Amino acid sequence: MLATRLQLSSLDHGRELTLSEYEEAEYAPGFHYEIIEGRLYVSPEANFPEQLLEMWLRDKLIFYKALHPNIVGTVATKGRVFVSERKKATVPEPDLAVYGPIDLETTDWHEIHWQDLMPFIVCEVLVEGDFEKDLTRNPALYRQVRSIREYWVLNGSQSVMEPTLIVHTRRGKSWAVAHYPYNSIYTTKILPGFELLIDPRK
Repeated sequence: MLATRLQLSSLDHGRELTLSEYEEAEYAPGFHYEIIEGRLYVSPEANFPEQLLEMWLRDKLIFYKALHPNIVGTVATKGRVFVSERKKATVPEPDLAVYGPIDLETTDWHEIHWQDLMPFIVCEVLVEGDFEKDLTRNPALYRQVRSIREYWVLNGSQSVMEPTLIVHTRRGKSWAVAHYPYNSIYTTKILPGFELLIDPRK
């Protein structure tokens, strides 16, 4: 007799789960699901303005990837980041994650798993979402993933057409946090030559 798969919805926010239960469950549409400290974390799916900001930022990173494949191998949407230092299963899913070069020509794609990939930049887009998740919870979680050198929050909560950028840069065991206003230009040493004009209409 086949085991019945868990049917989960927004009503199950906070429910205790094992990693295997989380990965094998079926989920009601309309929400985003993560497992954090062994509990289900439910948040609303992104609305269209948030999707527009996410696609804009992804396009900028994809363009950079095309010019610098030796630095950026993959830009993933809704990837999984495994925080191994937590005692209970903790797998946040950033809106965007940037990875170094990955050998996709000779590697069997079936053998590539999220837990084996190590992003060096992760990004969240904040419009009407959970401020605590993006601004408090995630910095603490991503700080424990040693490969992550920067955590970006593209913040359109005040104006989706004039967002700001919050950048967490690793400094030893903590973050240095910098705020970049709308229409300013962000550059980073870990992406040589990358210039992000913070204006989603350009």
